[in-house]
Amino acid sequence: MVNYIKESYSELKNHVTWPSWSEAQKLTVVVAVFSIILALLVFGVDKVFSRVIEFYFEWIKS
Repeated sequence: MVNYIKESYSELKNHVTWPSWSEAQKLTVVVAVFSIILALLVFGVDKVFSRVIEFYFEWIKS
């Protein structure tokens, strides 16, 4: 287990290419925008299905 942790640390320190600070900020904005778009899309689909189910139950109730 200790060897695994040492090798993982060495891999992260020496072999991983980390983005620059400005690139990380840009990528964070991209992720935030797509997260908001996805949340709005899920909200819209939820509203549509909710209305359809509500209409269905009103229809079978009548």
